[in-house]
Amino acid sequence: MTKIAVTLPEAVALSGIGRTKLYELFKDGALKPRKVGTRTLIIVEELEAYLKNLPVAA
Repeated sequence: MTKIAVTLPEAVALSGIGRTKLYELFKDGALKPRKVGTRTLIIVEELEAYLKNLPVAA
């Protein structure tokens, strides 16, 4: 079974995006974190969609 949401450290490992940059993306509205108690979760589909929409390096 694959996860539908990951914690912040898992998102960092999965995406290669740093923790500080993820918080910037939350602030800018590019990604929407979910809260469960004190845990911050990121929907994997949303993270993948964000990464797929990044410009291609020349």
